Amino acid sequence: MPNNQFKKGELYSFMTGKASTAIARRLQKNFKQAGIDITVEQWSVLYHLWKADGMNQQDLCNATFRDKPSITRLVDNLEKLALVKRNASKQDRRMNIIAITEEGRELEEKCMEIANTTLNEALEGVTNGQIEIAKEVLQTVYDNLK
Repeated sequence: MPNNQFKKGELYSFMTGKASTAIARRLQKNFKQAGIDITVEQWSVLYHLWKADGMNQQDLCNATFRDKPSITRLVDNLEKLALVKRNASKQDRRMNIIAITEEGRELEEKCMEIANTTLNEALEGVTNGQIEIAKEVLQTVYDNLK
C-alpha cells in the first residue's frame, strides 16, 4: 500500500521545500542584517570550500546539488567579491581548482555563527528526537530517489 496519505496542499508544500525556503530566506535576512553581502547560494559554495578548500568545479556541483553553469556563475561572483580564486589544476589544465582567499576565510566564523543562529531559530520547539526522525525520513526519501 503506498504511503501517500497527504492532502493535495500538504503534498505540494512537502515537495516544494517550504521549510527549506523559509530557512534560506531567514538566513539571507540575517546575513544582510549583519552586513555580510553574500547570497545564500554563495554561502553554500563557501561552506563547502571552508570544509575542503581547493575543490574543482565539478566537486562543487556535486556538493551543492547545482549544475555547472550555476556553479560557474556563483564562482564568478565570488571571485568579483575577492572571496575565492580560480587556479588551473596542475594535473589537468582544463580543470579549475577553487580556493578560498584570505577575505573568504575571514568570513567563515561570522557566517557559521549566523547560520547556526538561524538554524536554532528554525528548530525552536523541536525536540532532538523529532530532529533525528526527520533526518532519517529525509535521508530515506533521498536514498530512494538518488
